[in-house]
Amino acid sequence: MLYLHHFGLQQAPFGLTPNTAFYVDLPQHHEALEVLNTALNVGEGFIKVTGEVGTGKTMLCRKLINEAAADWVIAYIPDPSLSPVELRWAFATELGLQQAGTIDNQQLVQLLQHRLVALAAEGKRVVLIIDEAQALPDDTLEALRLLTNFETEQRKLLQVVLFGQPELDKRLGSYKFRQLRQRVSFSYFLRGMSFYEVQAYVQARVDIAGVRQPLFSPGALKAIWKYSRGIPRLVNVLSHKGLMLAFGENKLQVDTRHLSYAAKDTEDVLTYGSGLSLLGVGLLVSLLMVVAAAWYFRELW
Repeated sequence: MLYLHHFGLQQAPFGLTPNTAFYVDLPQHHEALEVLNTALNVGEGFIKVTGEVGTGKTMLCRKLINEAAADWVIAYIPDPSLSPVELRWAFATELGLQQAGTIDNQQLVQLLQHRLVALAAEGKRVVLIIDEAQALPDDTLEALRLLTNFETEQRKLLQVVLFGQPELDKRLGSYKFRQLRQRVSFSYFLRGMSFYEVQAYVQARVDIAGVRQPLFSPGALKAIWKYSRGIPRLVNVLSHKGLMLAFGENKLQVDTRHLSYAAKDTEDVLTYGSGLSLLGVGLLVSLLMVVAAAWYFRELW
């Protein structure tokens, strides 16, 4: 990363790939994890976490997997665009069952049931986690509900955690999914960050990256909150661009002007009315060219 040495950073603090090393224990994320852990320990039904794009659902998903209890068997499906048969095979593969072309769907269901019973006998809890669950086809959602019919007289053999966008709530609210909706025993909606949470989030990630002093002025932090609407992914995008622009000007702190240029170059910010001018784009392009030139000449030195 071009600006790491300039700011004294050991690693990039605002990457877009969810990295649990940069997890910040915000109130809403802490509460969501508490709900998930409580629900999984109770051992009943579906658990649902929804939130707008970029609010940290995948980060929470990875945090949950990384901190899973020793007696949990985690089956993780990141791509939900599966047919019912593909879903069952993906689940079977996660449980260590080998795929065989001679097995029909009924035999596969029986194998899954036997595997779940065997794991329960070992004292294991099986947790199926599905990310981007709003994209599950209708018939696959129904197949998922039927999978949770596997149970003993004492408890369910399978628990399901759904992470999805608000569209998932709308789909489950329809009459056709009333049976599945009634099985959602716990749910949580991830909100955006407040201004003070954005402040804490930005500084925490800078701290983790190796710098204690503030790299963003108070005005820049307010601008990040305003333009991002408190959405962590947009906070990361704007903060990264702000650091690039400050580096290009050989400044050691990001100010409000840098964030104004960064916002004009960020698509989802523009959608919500920050306004885009050709002058703004031209200035941003010029500053980014300065960044590239500064990096090039430093490499020569």
